Amino acid sequence: MLIDISTRQRTSTKAAVNPASVPAPSRGPRLSVLHVGKYYPPFRGGMETHLQSLSDELNGMVDLKVIVSNARHRTIDEVVEGVCVTRVGKLFDFRSAPICPDLVRKIRAAKADIIHLHWPNPTAVLAYLASGHRGQLVVTYHSDIVRQKTLAAAFTPILRYALSKAAAIIASSPNYIDSSEILSEFRSKCRVIPFGVSVDHFNQYDLKKVQNIQERYGPRIVLSVGRMVYYKGFEHLVRAMPRVNAHLLIIGQGPLREHLKQLALELKVSDRVTFLSEVDDVRPYYHASDVFVLSSVMRSEAFGIVQLEAMACGKPVINTQLDSGVTFVSPHGLSGLTVPPADSMALGDAINQLLDQPLRHAELGGRARSRVKQKFTVERMVQSTFELYQEITSAQCGFELDA
Repeated sequence: MLIDISTRQRTSTKAAVNPASVPAPSRGPRLSVLHVGKYYPPFRGGMETHLQSLSDELNGMVDLKVIVSNARHRTIDEVVEGVCVTRVGKLFDFRSAPICPDLVRKIRAAKADIIHLHWPNPTAVLAYLASGHRGQLVVTYHSDIVRQKTLAAAFTPILRYALSKAAAIIASSPNYIDSSEILSEFRSKCRVIPFGVSVDHFNQYDLKKVQNIQERYGPRIVLSVGRMVYYKGFEHLVRAMPRVNAHLLIIGQGPLREHLKQLALELKVSDRVTFLSEVDDVRPYYHASDVFVLSSVMRSEAFGIVQLEAMACGKPVINTQLDSGVTFVSPHGLSGLTVPPADSMALGDAINQLLDQPLRHAELGGRARSRVKQKFTVERMVQSTFELYQEITSAQCGFELDA
């Protein structure tokens, strides 16, 4: 999914990897890694945010390049905050998949030792296979194709073939390996490397902006962040608001925005439900809020990075019981509460419970922040990815891996 606005700030930090934990490099050429994604910021979405964070940190440790689709017809080579990014010209989209004829040639010309492909992206898989690349393949499996069942069924044999060629498949949670029909077939190749955020980044915020938000929308603020699309379940969150004495802020854009605004009017809660799109820095909103809600209703929500962002700010999370990695990020009773998907009454009850019980709220919020620091930092994510590259690269090849 693509968000062409900056609803979230970058979550990366430099010098993420601890050099002491990395074996001394051998002399020789530096390992070259080519990341192939769907899009790259300023386009925003979970995959784009992850790709940028990972690229920022790996850049300099390996010879890194990124290839993605451009929104326009022409191909652009540029440097984005030190990262070499090629945006390959797109002819058109086919069921949300960008069609980029020159992608095959660009992958082949890169001659990378490792191609790191980010799925779902059928175009990139086909281009990789057509390129004849003979090095190592790593696939980060962000999500199954959920909604487009016909496309998924038709492409599955090709995906299986590509995954059979992979040296390693990165999954963001053990839950997703267990629940994905495709991933479970390749369990022996899978490596769990959870997505991560920078706790320090989310600790840096404008206190005056926080106070202004609280004065305008407080004293009780419920926050949700995401693209307004079918699987986010925002309509159930809006339907919960008649039973909640608080103000709901939803940050994001998408095709369901007007429908949601109309629903708030029909439920007579439009004075307590605000839709925000032009938000350059979401951190003050996290800190101004009392509760964060991820109301997703389908396993298209494979992980929920926004949960980590809220948790890094010390906020308890209310999420839904999906057979994906959502509850792996924030388990029920540990860092928040989990309710059945598409259940407005349960959502409202959970929100009220946290708003009306300050001690419980503070306990879960503190645990949420600790959980991010222990398990979901960008430093940990990059270190694990770096070590995976080392593992799949033969020591005899003589590549140089810089810490």
